[in-house]
Amino acid sequence: MLQGSDASHLRSRPPARVHLSELSLFPLFPCSRPQRQRREAHGEAHKQGSPILKRSPDITKSPLTKSEQLLRIDDHDFSMRPGFGGPAIPVGVDVQVESLDSISEVDMDFTMTLYLRHYWKDERLSFPSTNNQSMTFDGRLVKKIWVPDMFFVHSKRSFIHDTTTDNVMLRVQPDGKVLYSLRVTVTAMCNMDFSRFPLDTQTCSLEIESYAYTEDDLMLYWKNGNDSLKTDERISLSQFLIQEFHTTTKLAFYSSTGWYNRLYINFTLRRHIFFFLLQTYFPATLMVMLSWVSFWIDRRAVPARVPLGITTVLTMSTIITGVNASMPRVSYIKAVDIYLWVSFVFVFLSVLEYAAVNYLTTVQERKERKLRDKVRISISKVILLSLVKVWQKSGNVQSFVTAECCSQL
Repeated sequence: MLQGSDASHLRSRPPARVHLSELSLFPLFPCSRPQRQRREAHGEAHKQGSPILKRSPDITKSPLTKSEQLLRIDDHDFSMRPGFGGPAIPVGVDVQVESLDSISEVDMDFTMTLYLRHYWKDERLSFPSTNNQSMTFDGRLVKKIWVPDMFFVHSKRSFIHDTTTDNVMLRVQPDGKVLYSLRVTVTAMCNMDFSRFPLDTQTCSLEIESYAYTEDDLMLYWKNGNDSLKTDERISLSQFLIQEFHTTTKLAFYSSTGWYNRLYINFTLRRHIFFFLLQTYFPATLMVMLSWVSFWIDRRAVPARVPLGITTVLTMSTIITGVNASMPRVSYIKAVDIYLWVSFVFVFLSVLEYAAVNYLTTVQERKERKLRDKVRISISKVILLSLVKVWQKSGNVQSFVTAECCSQL
């Protein structure tokens, strides 16, 4: 038993304070299972009744919810277009041109890399969401839902980029609005007119159309008009200057299937002339001027003039062959053909000029030689006849000698 003073001293002392970290040093007293169950149930009831902790869950952010279950893909038939049997579904399109890779005059085509985006609404893909946030998927979900069947008219080759994965993106809004984007490289035909080459301007177009759905089922349109087409400012070509990009929309008719909406990406290219001035026009002009040098060489210097003329002719032939090798085999005359062939004619005429001069000189010299021979013979005859007359007068020459000499003359 404690004395009174000790007991009062103990009551006056403050209670000892224990840190939470020190609680782990004390052994926990086991409690019975029913007590723990009642305590947990009381805690859950307290949490459910608290207005601060109560929050409606967003099933779009739940890690246990599969996208197929959220979008109810198995509940619908996505082999049919949205609103089948009703009015045509509007599909908006916009394009961002990433690069214009090449223009081939020989094959009459161009290669372009672009981002192709489609916009439409499919109520079958709507899902509940409290924060109105969209869901983004890669190309694996595209194979399970309906997407527009777009293709490039007059395309020769095309492919979707797949590094490091398929460059396909699908974004779905809670109300069913869909954005479908893909990165494509396409090589398409371009009808070119080379009648003014290399001073020509070419207009090419990339045409987009639905393959299966006519205008009664799918209405294809540019989402924002001319603003639907965006281009990279760094796009440039070595031989062409890109003057203009613009969009148009037309209807295409097929006799067996009907009318289809068709979208056009038109662009105008103007060729740079400086390259051809250096590689074609200047060399051809110099060859013509070089062929004129033979006019100042002595016409009797055959070894000097003949090789010069042949060299200029062969050089012009090489220039013409090189230009035509990079061009398609068109059946009409190009502007560069007129210039090169006129230059070739000048060079060829310089060779013919020397041949003509050489021939006429030879003929003239032959005539002069004959004339000199005739004059010399005539002079000889006159001299002999004069001598014969002198001899006859002098009587020193007999008559038969004179007759024989005259007959020989």
